[in-house]
Amino acid sequence: MEARTPPVLLLPAPRTSTAELIARAAAWRGYDVADRVASAQGRRVYWYGGPRAAARLADPLGLGLLEPADDWLTHVPHPLLRREIRLTTLDEARALRKRAFVKPPSAKIDLLPAAVHEDGTSLPGGLDGSTPVLVSGVVEFAAEYRLFVLDGEAVTGSRYAVHGHLDPAPLDAGSRAFGRTVLDATATGLPSAVCLDIGRLADGGWAVVEANMAWFAHCYAAEPDRVLDTVLRAAGPVAEVTERDRPYLSGPYPLRGDSPRKGAD
Repeated sequence: MEARTPPVLLLPAPRTSTAELIARAAAWRGYDVADRVASAQGRRVYWYGGPRAAARLADPLGLGLLEPADDWLTHVPHPLLRREIRLTTLDEARALRKRAFVKPPSAKIDLLPAAVHEDGTSLPGGLDGSTPVLVSGVVEFAAEYRLFVLDGEAVTGSRYAVHGHLDPAPLDAGSRAFGRTVLDATATGLPSAVCLDIGRLADGGWAVVEANMAWFAHCYAAEPDRVLDTVLRAAGPVAEVTERDRPYLSGPYPLRGDSPRKGAD
């Protein structure tokens, strides 16, 4: 009887530390781990890597890449955000005459850095004014946490920053409790496999930071095997994507490059 060809986890070089961790977990499960597209041709392929390469390879490799909707944050209930957020265009953001935090709505739009601006005049020129951006009130996060979410449950997670500086550590009771509150209120509007960032504010309260694609997120101190579970659902064969997740299939955006999400790894 002919042996069944194992699936492939494709990890482009150079690998981040997260890629190394989930590669070991995948190999232990019997996956072939590869960094060359030729090794994945005609195979059942899963992906962990940047959006530029993913956009190029999704169709040839039959990948179904899940990501949150660009406007997801704007629909999160205000008590869970603790700030005003709207999705607009870069041209409209340039007309701002008050202090605001401006960022791309997706890690795939890598045309301008997320930053606080005293007003819209400091936003960079030379970019298409129709580029979508999220504009929000400015809040100070004392600590930030990442949850890897599968079917509405946080299966693993990690603290990743304290006062804006990289500082990975296990989740604590407060982050777990707030994460559960957020997912109870918002999971139906997210892909079944996703990365959710939350934070403890300087005043002691909690707020949602953002949601991102799991296939382009550092795991920090999260359990690699459970991160892998989330990645395999979020970036696998398009034929395996359920009807529930089809609205969250990734589409093309203008890109400048692939850099790991949320700091150095």
